[in-house]
Amino acid sequence: MTDLFQYPMSFPGWWLSNYYYVTWTLAMLFLAGGWAFFYRYGKFSYGVDFGCFWKTALLVIMTTIALGGPSYYNTKFVAQHGNDGDSVALSPDRIEYRYRNGEKKMFLLKDIVSIYQEPVTYNPPPKIFIVADNAGLRDSISVTEGKHGLPDVDKLLTALSERTGLPVKRP
Repeated sequence: MTDLFQYPMSFPGWWLSNYYYVTWTLAMLFLAGGWAFFYRYGKFSYGVDFGCFWKTALLVIMTTIALGGPSYYNTKFVAQHGNDGDSVALSPDRIEYRYRNGEKKMFLLKDIVSIYQEPVTYNPPPKIFIVADNAGLRDSISVTEGKHGLPDVDKLLTALSERTGLPVKRP
């Protein structure tokens, strides 16, 4: 019997596939607005005066926001919703990870060498890696737990641990 575990889709598929284009476009429009303000009200002389300082500070602040804002949002969004729509199928002899876009990654249970949680998590939620060694090649899939993670991840890990005979190592 195959057990199927699926991440919920909290956003539409088109947004999950294109959010970074939207955020970076908005950020560059914000930066372009700063440059337009600079060119409109800028006093272009070779002397250093206070007007040059505040305009330079404005451009530095706007550039920091334009590059840092989308980077922060995209990193956080991918950590929380990067797996939305993906699914994990656990059958008696293999585990198969199906991505939202249709790609698949499959391991035979006999090839799995370790199941562990990453020791340090920089972006929540914590990831649990399932590592397989097949014909000398090492590959892994990861599942996440927590608020934005895979529902019933404990059930999946318990069943996987029983079928492979490997314990789930946690820090």
